[in-house]
Amino acid sequence: MVCAWRGTLKSAYKAECLAKEGRHVNNFREDLKSLLHENLQRLLMTPPMVFIALFTILPLIFMICMAFTNYSKIGEHLVLFDWVGLDNFKTLFDSSSILGSTFWSVLGWTLVWAFFATFSNYIFGMIVSLLINRKGTRAKGFWRFCFVLSCAVPMFVSLLIMRTMLQPEGAINVLLRNLGLIAQDASLPFFTDPTWARVTVIIINIWVGVPYTLLQLTGVLQNIPEDLYEAARVDGANAVQIFFKITLPYMLYVTTPYLITTFTGNVNNFNVIYLLSGGDPVTDVGATAGKTDLLVTWLYKLTIDKQYYNIGAVIGILTFIILAIGALITYRNSKSYKEEGGF
Repeated sequence: MVCAWRGTLKSAYKAECLAKEGRHVNNFREDLKSLLHENLQRLLMTPPMVFIALFTILPLIFMICMAFTNYSKIGEHLVLFDWVGLDNFKTLFDSSSILGSTFWSVLGWTLVWAFFATFSNYIFGMIVSLLINRKGTRAKGFWRFCFVLSCAVPMFVSLLIMRTMLQPEGAINVLLRNLGLIAQDASLPFFTDPTWARVTVIIINIWVGVPYTLLQLTGVLQNIPEDLYEAARVDGANAVQIFFKITLPYMLYVTTPYLITTFTGNVNNFNVIYLLSGGDPVTDVGATAGKTDLLVTWLYKLTIDKQYYNIGAVIGILTFIILAIGALITYRNSKSYKEEGGF
């Protein structure tokens, strides 16, 4: 409304100035025709801006406002909210409360998960891309095709299949029993033991994410100037020295923004956790989060299952603040930012 009011005043003032100068003032029909010529940018940019305002900015404002209320479901009734100030933030930061202790536990696991999910994919993707791109590897196109083909399968299908296979009576446990590797009445606790569950989701994420990292790093490796390698060999550098002095610094320089966005995406990686483990196992009956729940999956459970909308809004705000500050500080201190064009 403020923008519309300002626009009408500006338009009216412009028309008044034109009238005083004796120049032509467009009528409504002529204004419409101008949207296809000199004002085409307004016609094309207005719909995106309207949708951004409706579906991005307004929900964010609504969520921020909700964080300062007691808007939640009590019993069978959804209460009309009252403003409570910073009480919701105090509840989450209070480690002696149930929600507070759960928050710090989930936050710690979220950061651990994001670290391993990001760098394990990066390291294994780097190893595979180096093996495929080295001169002695034959049928490079075939091996790349195999990894690209795995990317073509929808991720949620792969995760649901793996979840079914890793159940106590799933294909993997049945196969291990038939091979005599485990007892007939036993099964590996992939999703029933906290440690097993966390290790399992990290390993499955490596299997799902390495093909994407491979494609990213393949493009980087193919763009490293061959002159650098030839000069290093002339100076007597071996393969290890070439890797640590040329290949690795170049890849890190180019892919630092990619690593930052991948880390941010893994903090909010709802699909892998929710579709694979569902946040399980839940070791405490009164807990609202499981041992593999991330902040984003816990937020989903609090809002959809428990209908604690106010606490969910606080978690969303804190997640945004942590990621925004961390990403900005990391990027501004990286060589990709400080030494732009260095390579």
